[in-house]
Order: sequence, then C-alpha cells, then structure tokens
Amino acid sequence: MNKISHVIKRSGAIVSFKKERISNAIFRAAVAVGGRDKKAADKLASEVIEILNKKYTQGTNPHIEDIQDVVEKVLIKNGRSRIAKAYILYRNSNVQRRKEKALKASSPSKSIPWHKIWKILDWSVSNNLHTIEAINKRVENGEFPHIVHESETAYTEEVTMAGELVSNRIDKLKIVLITGPSSSGKTTTTIRLEEHLTKLGFKFKMFAVDNYFYDLAMHPIDEFGDYDFETPQALDLKLINEHISRLCNGEEVTIPFYDFKTGTRFLDQTPMKLEKNEILLIDSLHGLYPEMTKSIDDDQKFKLYLEPMFQIKDNNGKYLRWTDFRLIRRMLRDSIHRAYDPVQTLEHWHYVRASEIRHIIPYLNSADYIINSAMPYELPIYKARLAKEFGKWTEKYKNNELKKDAFIRASRVNNFMQQIVGFSDESSIPQDSVIREFIGGSIHKY
Repeated sequence: MNKISHVIKRSGAIVSFKKERISNAIFRAAVAVGGRDKKAADKLASEVIEILNKKYTQGTNPHIEDIQDVVEKVLIKNGRSRIAKAYILYRNSNVQRRKEKALKASSPSKSIPWHKIWKILDWSVSNNLHTIEAINKRVENGEFPHIVHESETAYTEEVTMAGELVSNRIDKLKIVLITGPSSSGKTTTTIRLEEHLTKLGFKFKMFAVDNYFYDLAMHPIDEFGDYDFETPQALDLKLINEHISRLCNGEEVTIPFYDFKTGTRFLDQTPMKLEKNEILLIDSLHGLYPEMTKSIDDDQKFKLYLEPMFQIKDNNGKYLRWTDFRLIRRMLRDSIHRAYDPVQTLEHWHYVRASEIRHIIPYLNSADYIINSAMPYELPIYKARLAKEFGKWTEKYKNNELKKDAFIRASRVNNFMQQIVGFSDESSIPQDSVIREFIGGSIHKY
C-alpha cells in the first residue's frame, strides 16, 4: 500500500501524488540519452515508491525536491548513471531557468537578437503598428487591407533577402535549413524561399525530417495521456545524420515514412538521391540543434531562423509575448489540419515551451539570417476568431494546480484580447500568406 497521497510543489501547492509522474520523469531522462525502455522506467519508479513508503508515515506530504533526491539515488544505485545525469541536468536547468527569470529585468539575454528586434520596432513605429491602441485606430478607420499590405511586403522583402544570402553561398552549400519554434511559419517560408531560389536557377530537394519520428508508443506520456513529441530526441537523429551525409556524398538512401494517424514509422519506404547541383532543403523545428546535422560541416549549411517578433505594446505599456501568438496560430492550425480541439493545444503548450527553451533558443544566434514572420493584422483576426474561448479557458483552469500553465497562458491572452478591436473579413489576406498556414485558405499544400 502506498502511504503517500499528496506532494508539496515548489509553489507550496499540495497536489495528488501519482507514480506515473515519477515513471514519466525517469523515462524522459532515458529518452534524452537514447533509451526507450518504459518497463525499466516503471520498475525504477516502483523502487522509488518503496523507499518513500519507508521514509514517510501515512498522511505525510513530502516535498517535490525530496522525491527528486530519491529518484537520483535510485538511478545511480541501479547503474543508470547516464540517465541519472540527464535527470540531474533537467532538474538543475529548471532551477537555473527560475533564477534567470527573476534576473532577466537587469540581465538581458544573450540569446535574443537585439539588433533585429530594434529594426522591427523601428518598422512598427514608422507604420503606426507598435501598440494595440494604434492598430485599433487604423482598423476602425478602414485601413485593415493597408495593414495587410504593409505586413506582407515586409515579410516578402525578408524572404527575398534570405534568398540572396543563400545564392551568395550556393557553391559551397549542401543543406539549407529553415528552422524556428512551433508555428513560426516554417512550411510557408520554405515554399516561398524555394520558389524564389528556383527562379534564380537553383535546384533543391525536400528532406522531410518528420518521417524520422520514433513510433508514438516510444515517446514519454504524462498522466493525462499527452505525449511529449516536441524534443529533438523524439526524432531518430542517428538515422537522420546517416541519411543526409550519404545524400550529400551522392549516394542513394531509402527514407522512412511516418504515419501521423497511427503514430507509426515504416522504414525503407522511398528511394532518394540528390541529382547534380541539387541541394537539400530541410524544414525542421530543431534545425539549429547541433546534433540534428552534425554529420555536415557548418560551412556547408545555411541556417534560416523564423520567429514572429511582434513589437506591440498593450494598453498597460507591456510588450505582447511572441509565444502567445504562436500558441494561437497552432490552435487554429491544429483544429483545421489535425482535428484537435484548441484546448488540447493549450494544455500541451508547456511541452512546446520547455523544448524551445532547452533546444532552440540557446542556438538562436547561430542562425545565418532571421526572418520576422509576425503580421500585426493577426491581432484583430484572432480577436474575432478566439477571444470568447480564452475567456472560457481562463475560468476553466482558474483553480486547477495541475493545469496552472494553461491558466497562466489563457488568462494572459484573454487580458490583451479584451483590448483589441476584432475584424472578421479575411478576404484581403493573400492566399500565399504565411498566416494562411494557420487560418486556412492557402494555395499551398501542407
């Protein structure tokens, strides 16, 4: 019999204690070092529970830190030193992130491209799109189509610039990577960039990294049945490197196929070979992650990074967060293309952010060029589409400690949504716009 029914979180909140959380944490650490044995994780978790039952009396609520100490000892005792190291690193990174969050006001992050941000802010001010109030006035004055034109023009100019930078290095390149966090607009930008470079006479072949996902059953799963497939370890990095290396050497490989409906990978499905003067084009969430393409020298790669870098203040003078707009984008895209309820996306988003903080943001400044995919006209469109839902979600998660992340995000978006003037006529948005990737109606196939 398990004596422990509740655990004290770092916030002081008391929540239900479940073995699955320990098992999942151990399995997640194992995945980080290449392990995929769920049964072993469950067995180790049982040993942790056994120790805790001996250590604590019935009705005692241990602190989360105490439980994690026991997990570390069990891993080391059982000869799982690599997993223990990954677990400790993950635990320490959480502590460090909390410290950095407290200090960020006085210590600017080295991962943020400040020069790019200042250019975007200057553009936003020049076009009177730097505050919600300013955007509202322009929309109320009937200028929504003009805002669309200004935004789309700025984005197109950045894609053109990226194309010029690629063409300047084309003789040495083996791979062009289009990367960025979830819902930054990678797919549309990949298509637009390829179209631009094709007109210049260059040849590309798409390498679909998504086909290299491990079977869904091999990913960590939490107590709510949600899979964490956001980390680079969700991909078969070893096979990816083997295949791109052979392709760049002129060899033929047989790439796998991943069935997203069943969460199953089928190996050796489609022959692929680069023809003379062809370059690999890779659209990947983790394109900047060093292990993704370590088999290719850096001077043979062009890394293009995307991010919707909104420089817009709310009515309280606070800048809107980029991640909130990507969350909204993914909600809309998932509901259209994956039949997901937007609330599923909201509840899953903490996995998205955790992986970005660990595996994307630290490498941001290794990109060769950054494209801003933000469109200020998104605000009134999203107000018309989702504003009421965020109000409902704020109430739904208000007192749920286990869904605290969902509450924080929903309430934050709900607060600024109340300030926006909605606009529902989307006819002026071009059919090849990056926003069509999320709201539908694109001429591109995704």
